[in-house]
Amino acid sequence: MTESASPTGFRCGYIAIVGRPNVGKSTLMNALIGAKVSITSRKAQTTRHRITGIQTTEDTQFIYVDTPGFQTRHSNALNKTLNRTVTNTLTASDVILFIIEAGTFGPADQQVLDLIPKDVPCILVINKSDRVKDKAVLMPFAQQIASKHSFSAVVPVSAKLHFQLDHLQSEIRDRLSENAPIFGEDDITDRSEKFLAAEIVREKVFRFVGEELPYTSTVLIEKFEQEGNLRRVFAAILVQRDTHKSMVIGQKGARLKDISTQARLDMEKLFGGPVYLEVWVKVKSGWADNEAGLRAYGYE
Repeated sequence: MTESASPTGFRCGYIAIVGRPNVGKSTLMNALIGAKVSITSRKAQTTRHRITGIQTTEDTQFIYVDTPGFQTRHSNALNKTLNRTVTNTLTASDVILFIIEAGTFGPADQQVLDLIPKDVPCILVINKSDRVKDKAVLMPFAQQIASKHSFSAVVPVSAKLHFQLDHLQSEIRDRLSENAPIFGEDDITDRSEKFLAAEIVREKVFRFVGEELPYTSTVLIEKFEQEGNLRRVFAAILVQRDTHKSMVIGQKGARLKDISTQARLDMEKLFGGPVYLEVWVKVKSGWADNEAGLRAYGYE
């Protein structure tokens, strides 16, 4: 963190990114800060933690907080913990970005919207707007959703194509107070490299295994060492059953090799140096059945 005084007119604040699972919250945050600090996957509920992404410009420090998608379908310990993370983040934020998918608004979206405090500026962000072929229907859709809450602004975007992200950040800045920066100008996240390494491996697990593997599977970094510019990472993929272990390993270890290779390449890009990565799979049945177990594996 930095103790330096802010220049006149400098603004800084926390921006919560919320929405139902799979509307592109992590993709949006990564696009806004220009680096991959929150993992993405087609599998719903990939994000399990509060992930902070930081972008500092000449006159503003944007501190984005990517939250888990609010869960409404099941009430197990994991989902209760994830939902508590969402609600705690909302009340502590200076601005809220409520993310929906263009052309789609259902009960799950409404349940998240109902959680948003009335006294915190909230911007309606309509993501994936590039997928709407008939742009004439986008305006009536936006007006319909805007009538459900006192939004400070409505901004259609495409996080994937970086469409209108500058406009979105301008709207955010207008709603931040004058404050000194909280983080250093080169910081892009408050998470450790060890945490980011685990998240990168977990993303690759879901990308290569897909819907076959329960989202309760996770990754534990058992050793993280750095010698000069070289990082040595030893990661264990924790699953609940032997059948899940076989899914991750694949035929003759091919799938695990793909997971390891792609994870290593992402780590090298993010960390800016060579990475030696070893990954193996362990069966840890019952670890996600209670909140104590969740906390032991880093859930908040």
